[in-house]
Amino acid sequence: MRQATLCLLLRGNEILFALKKRGFGEGRWNGVGGKFDKEKGDKNILDAAIRETKEEIGVQIKNAENAGMMRFRFPHRPEWDQDVHLFLVKSWEGEPKETEEMSPKWFNFCDIPYDKMWDDDKHWLPLVLSGRKIKADFTFREGDKIDKFNIKII
Repeated sequence: MRQATLCLLLRGNEILFALKKRGFGEGRWNGVGGKFDKEKGDKNILDAAIRETKEEIGVQIKNAENAGMMRFRFPHRPEWDQDVHLFLVKSWEGEPKETEEMSPKWFNFCDIPYDKMWDDDKHWLPLVLSGRKIKADFTFREGDKIDKFNIKII
């Protein structure tokens, strides 16, 4: 199973999302992150989170808090299946900038664009933003809509 990361940068009551410009999730707002890749020097999943954040929005994570893990299954596209390790980031160096892959933007917690995000985000993100750590399973059907899900507070 592919291992991946998702980092949510937070400042006060704002969260940074980036509009995916190409590839998996294109056209959606999302946190930053991506695949664990030993060939790129990743020794562990946190290394992958740090590397991907630097590549995608140009910031260097100084401190990341583990906020849980989510399993995503796509029976119609099994090559998309992945376990995603979720991190909250409140300390970093540099200013988020647009790259070839992502265009970052700050959103107030009250103005999160759920209608332009993955279908699962509306179920788990409010829990994480309220300080809970989660373990979740999501199964998607064609059209990128949730077929079933289970979220546990851990």
